[in-house]
Amino acid sequence: MSTTETGLDGTEESNDADFAAARARHEALAAEITEHRRRYYVDDAPTVSDSQFDDLMHELVDIETAHPELKNAESPTEQVGTFSEAFTPVTHLEKMLSLQDVFSVEEVQTWADRITAEVPGEPYLCEVKIDGLAVDLVYEQGRLVRAATRGDGTTGEDVTANVRTIAAIPRRLTAAEGLDVPELLEVRGEVYFPTADFERLNESQVEAGKAPFANPRNAAAGSLRQKDAAKTAERPLSFIAHGLGALRGFEPKSQSHSYEALAAWGLPTSPYWRVVATVDEVFAYIEEFGSQRHALVHEIDGVVVKIDRLGVQRRLGATSRTPRWAVAFKFPPEEVNTKLLDIKVSIGRTGRATPYAVLEPVRVAGSEVEFATLHNADQVKAKGVKIGDTVVVRKAGDVIPEVVAPVAAARDGSEAEFAMPERCPECDAVLAPAAEGDVDLRCPNARSCPGQLRERLAYLSGRSCFDVDRMGFIACSALVQPLGMDPVIENEGGVFDLTLERILPIRVVVRDPDSGLPKPDPKTGEDKVVTPFARQPDKKTGEILPRKNAEEMLQNLDKAKSQPLWRVVNALSIRHVGPVAAQALAEHFGDLDRIAEAGEEETAAVDGVGPTIAAAIKDWFAVDWHREIVEQWREAGVRMRDDAPDPSEVLPQTLEGLTVVITGGIPGYTREGAAAAVKARGGKTTSSVSKKTGAVVAGDKPGSKYDKAVQLGVPIVQGEDFERFLSEGLSQPETDSVGSEPE
Repeated sequence: MSTTETGLDGTEESNDADFAAARARHEALAAEITEHRRRYYVDDAPTVSDSQFDDLMHELVDIETAHPELKNAESPTEQVGTFSEAFTPVTHLEKMLSLQDVFSVEEVQTWADRITAEVPGEPYLCEVKIDGLAVDLVYEQGRLVRAATRGDGTTGEDVTANVRTIAAIPRRLTAAEGLDVPELLEVRGEVYFPTADFERLNESQVEAGKAPFANPRNAAAGSLRQKDAAKTAERPLSFIAHGLGALRGFEPKSQSHSYEALAAWGLPTSPYWRVVATVDEVFAYIEEFGSQRHALVHEIDGVVVKIDRLGVQRRLGATSRTPRWAVAFKFPPEEVNTKLLDIKVSIGRTGRATPYAVLEPVRVAGSEVEFATLHNADQVKAKGVKIGDTVVVRKAGDVIPEVVAPVAAARDGSEAEFAMPERCPECDAVLAPAAEGDVDLRCPNARSCPGQLRERLAYLSGRSCFDVDRMGFIACSALVQPLGMDPVIENEGGVFDLTLERILPIRVVVRDPDSGLPKPDPKTGEDKVVTPFARQPDKKTGEILPRKNAEEMLQNLDKAKSQPLWRVVNALSIRHVGPVAAQALAEHFGDLDRIAEAGEEETAAVDGVGPTIAAAIKDWFAVDWHREIVEQWREAGVRMRDDAPDPSEVLPQTLEGLTVVITGGIPGYTREGAAAAVKARGGKTTSSVSKKTGAVVAGDKPGSKYDKAVQLGVPIVQGEDFERFLSEGLSQPETDSVGSEPE
């Protein structure tokens, strides 16, 4: 078919070439998507991530929107899925539709506006979108008679024998008060693999010489599709119902009514579904579970929004592929597939040697990723990854990117096994475990290994230590590994003696803060070199600017000398001693010399410390050059003790003896500031919720700690009521926010 358009001179220009290109791309995309569906639904071995598959589908939809004549019944946009011929085919009593995916709140609003225009004022049902394998269960007279996969929506695979091994799925339904078991009930739901069990399964797969699964969804699908049902029974599969098909003997009025009935008959339903009245409440639900997506027992990749009333659902109807009365909001992808170019090793502040994946750059969770952690050599082996693999990379929120698993189906035989180096890549010392049974290899050259010193400097300048603004990772690298000159400082003891004259000439190779590896210059491909402390030309005007960064860094170092004792203790980088233990030590001893001189038994008895930390402290202070660092800091004027507070300045001890957990953002406070406020009033803060927790302060986006507090019945204080909590504690009857849910 030919199309035309008017050119600049008013004549019609042929668009045949553009249409031919669109048709060729449409055919190629359709074939590629069909192959990816086969790998996903039949082989349980996809070679692209969900987000990459979505991109292909969007491109196909765009082509069909621009050229409607290319759309046909065989197009992937008109199909639901596919099914394997390895199992007996089963025809569903009612067609299993897919869902329309949307990726922004604007698209949700557009969908809701369209619904409202036709049926205004309808309530919505929101539920999390479980990333598992869709199945169809048929109950006759309350007895499970058949189970099948979704397949192509009309025909699925008979997996009845395997489904019968899943403990969460009842073989027989039980009648409830006022609710008889229906004559016929077709249930739709999701079989999933609990995330806590996924890593253990992959380790066992690798140990058995089998390919690991790319993600929990593939683990669920592969487990359910075992030829031998006994193999399925060995896997900890579970199930949640999220819809109905054919019915006889039961007439629910709404989606929520059907969920209540399913639960009453013994079928598991999600504890997270909620009926809301407005689209603003839908958006609040999406935001709530977007912040909690990693706190649930199963993987979720979005939120499903449905019209609640079934009569309205029937009125709105469906396309050949999706219902018009529901939409699936997909969270931004946190997993993508990319090429593992190499595996290198970085050295941490306590000498730990950590394998890192060098990746073909890929965008995930809103940022470009070039490196990802592999934890240690045992984890590389357990994950079964090889250099040259296509790998699944996950980046959840602000968490460092991690290689989850290889995409074994994409291997071509050129991949190479990784061997942990025998020597430190920074100083050439022989790597070895720090102690018997330690799974990590460590560099023993703590004093002069530039990698360890660089990481210790970066740590002590951070917010949980001296909090030195302008002393970032590049500055720390420059002090330790300047180009063409000796290190400016030999260890962290000299950090408070730095001067402008010593640091201005420094040039340094820019390194990635996560891996410690050099970063290439995008123009030359060579290692990128900068002069971090010298005068720099303004990028816009070319004007040479003052040495503001260097001067401010030195000023901030001078201010840092007055930081409280616990920050000084934390800045020493004693193994096992983090901010919590440092605060406990500072509160108990009040003096760095007392911490150094205390016996192991006394130190171990400090609440929150214990024998492992006590032994590490003793070992650290037994080293001569460690004690020299303390003396250098002392001579530079660093605070070595916390003075006892003036009794007239002590705040009322309204929280005395109370253990408090702080989660989410608290208005007007940093996390550390909120913890300090609790301690100033006699309370104690911890990072985990238990039955011994006295209260949980839940600020903005509180996450899983809030859920656990609700589960355990721990009193909850809303973030906006934090000031009243500090002044009144939990004893005041008018503190009505305690124990309530966030609005």
